[in-house]
This record gives sequence, structure tokens and C-alpha cells, in this order.
Amino acid sequence: MSINVIIFGASGMVGAGALLECLADPRVHSVRVIGRSSCGVTDPKLEEILHQDFFDYTALQPRLAGLDACFFCLGVSAAGMDEAKYQHLTYDLTLAAARALLALNPGLTFCYISGAGTDSTERGRSMWARVKGKTENALLGLPFKAAFMFRPGYIQPMKGVQTKVALYKAVYTVLSPLYPVLRRLSPGSFTTSVNVGRALINVADRGYPRNILVAEDINLAADG
Repeated sequence: MSINVIIFGASGMVGAGALLECLADPRVHSVRVIGRSSCGVTDPKLEEILHQDFFDYTALQPRLAGLDACFFCLGVSAAGMDEAKYQHLTYDLTLAAARALLALNPGLTFCYISGAGTDSTERGRSMWARVKGKTENALLGLPFKAAFMFRPGYIQPMKGVQTKVALYKAVYTVLSPLYPVLRRLSPGSFTTSVNVGRALINVADRGYPRNILVAEDINLAADG
């Protein structure tokens, strides 16, 4: 199978990892990345789309057609935000992209990078988890060919991929040597940027028995 993929958030750690795996995988015929600034990667099968308003895609419609899968890796931290703002930058922003893609690509598989601890009930005490849960539920309710919610826990960056968040960089520096041991002790909590990227491609290509994937599922899906 040959698939055409679009990635949101390719300049972030998860999106950059997904992009590298897409460029390396022969099943991926083309990759479009959409962002406010360049992801800094060039490749014959890569098309970069620079766009500023992530709530309106009207002007981009011709460039958003002919897609088989979307890997939505764009997200913001809830730190310092009230619920209304976080919901606008998480739920509203994600659904704007999803609906624009769905209108042009009814056979699309939509893969959303969420987070471990997301609250599907939308009624828990954690604000970010409620908003993520609301976003997941809305995506699962749209008539895509398929939709999958990825809930990784700790993601070990690989192949030179790095986070832009200084605090996370410090955490990765400390935990990186311990990753092999940590994954063996708790396979349901740990994965890598490579596994997330490979899992996204495999799920888009072959599907998966569940619509919500935690770290253990991501590792299994990455192994095919």
C-alpha cells in the first residue's frame, strides 16, 4: 500500500520523529508538513506548507486533498493557561484541522497524539486531561475512515530528534541511559520517538484493534 501523509507539528519532537520515519518508509509515497515555520528538512517526497492561521484552511484547500492519513502531533502545554484558552488551543485548533481535512479526504485515517492520563469521561479533576478527552471524543465521533488516539507516556527521543522545552531536555538527559531498564520494568509507560513514528505509519496502513493506544500498544504497533 502507498500512502500520502500530512503531519502537523513536524518541528516538535514527536512530529519530527514521525517525519523521519515517513521519509524512510517505502510505503509512504509523499509527506506534507504544515507549520508556521520551516521544519528544516528537505527530501524528494516532502512538501512543506507554511501557514499562519491554524483555525482557517480555506486558502489551502487544493493542497490538502489526496491524503490518506494525518498525523496530528501539534500541541501546547497547559502550564499557566486557564481552561478556556487551553481548550481553544487544543480542542478548537485540532477540530478545525480535522474538519478541513475530512471535507476533502473522506477516506482519511486521523492519528492524534494525545497524552497518558487523558480523561475520556471529560469530568475529572485535571483540566488538561478533560480537554484532551473532549478532543479525543470529538475526533472519534467524526466520520473518518478511522481515527486513533495515541497516549504515549515517556518518549525517549532518538535519531537526533530533540525537544524544544528546556525542562524536558534536562529530564531526557537524566533518564536516557536508564531507558532500556525502565522500558523492561514498565512497558506500558515508555516508548521512543522512533516507535511512535513507526506505529503511526503501521496504524495508518493496517489499522489496530483499539482506537486508543497507550505506550505498550504503540510499541506493539511499531513492531508490526
